[in-house]
Amino acid sequence: MHEEGSYDPAVARHCERIVHAPIADGPAILEVLRPLHEERPFDRVLTTTEPAAESTGYVVDALGLTGVTEATARAFKDKALTRELLAKYDLSPVRHQVVHSAEEAAEFQRSVGGRIVLKPVDGVASLHIHPAANADEAARAWRDLAVDGFDAPIAEEYLEGPVVSVDSFSFDGRHVPIGYSEYRMNERFVEWEVSTPSRAAAPHLAELRALTVQLLDAVGLTEGPSHSEFVLTPQGPRVLESHARLAGSGAPELVRRAFGVDLNRWFLAVPLGIDELPAASPEPVGGAAVRFFTPQPGQVRAVEVATEVGAEVRRVPRGETPLVFLPYLDEFRQLPAAAVIAKSPGDTVPELLTVADCVSGYVIASGVDREAAVTRCEEIDKNIRFLTDRRSDRPTN
Repeated sequence: MHEEGSYDPAVARHCERIVHAPIADGPAILEVLRPLHEERPFDRVLTTTEPAAESTGYVVDALGLTGVTEATARAFKDKALTRELLAKYDLSPVRHQVVHSAEEAAEFQRSVGGRIVLKPVDGVASLHIHPAANADEAARAWRDLAVDGFDAPIAEEYLEGPVVSVDSFSFDGRHVPIGYSEYRMNERFVEWEVSTPSRAAAPHLAELRALTVQLLDAVGLTEGPSHSEFVLTPQGPRVLESHARLAGSGAPELVRRAFGVDLNRWFLAVPLGIDELPAASPEPVGGAAVRFFTPQPGQVRAVEVATEVGAEVRRVPRGETPLVFLPYLDEFRQLPAAAVIAKSPGDTVPELLTVADCVSGYVIASGVDREAAVTRCEEIDKNIRFLTDRRSDRPTN
């Protein structure tokens, strides 16, 4: 089920049937799927995408199926609700408040007495994140968010420390943390590199795994993949956010390379009883990293590729817009390293304001450990140069 014109028609060869409805409209999806369910009852209704999380939960509830309920999907999406549930179970204390005016935002900052951050309660992809160091900045941040349509953002104390994540899988109410990754990001908190297994997370791994399980129980998840992000503060790990879906930025492929676990396969195979969820978290078998190209914003004049890149390099054909975030990723499964150039001369490189702006291409690599994979990505990155007519002199990473 998808919206007509919003998917690659090539997926049809993997489907028995494709039906159409707005993916964020639960009642509309139910209207399309209920007759099919009555004709041949479904075992599961699943989604791989954030915008369809609550609508899919609506259908799961209406058909009485096992899966991510609408309430659980909402608990993940609504950051204020996530914080309330964590507080209910005395987990990951973080001062927070939904603020409805510039004055409330300023007062919250004063009560914290230090740096805070304001963001939409249902924000994604590092978009509309506004740090504030004082009351005036907090009030200004609220007004900026209101102009963009977010007049009830969540304000939180700023969590100082490296960001790490845990990718997990759940079945029948049992949660198994699998991979653990770390990030490099720009000054707008846009992640331009993901690598695993995280060296930063390693000293906190037992606590991170335990907190992940407690978090997933608190929001009511019983089945499927999840991606939870944490900040390693001086007081210990604190939940940043969590999602009832596979992680983005190629993370499932990184987990497969580094831990030998295919989360993409598990997405269907575990709920349907084809594969069994392991009893314990796996140990890493190597390292993996993905690094997005971050050229200066502007119009591309040329893309220069060194003679000896050290990896297979693919180019997205000029004028073609990929329908997936990391094109050709599945075709690189057996390669230790590969790169995709997604911009051609005449194309425009956007400013890196959100993860969705990581559209110039990427490098992916495996290694004996995380550090080796990161080094391999850096070496390949240096051999591919984007020449642009700059729109800004500000560095992007």
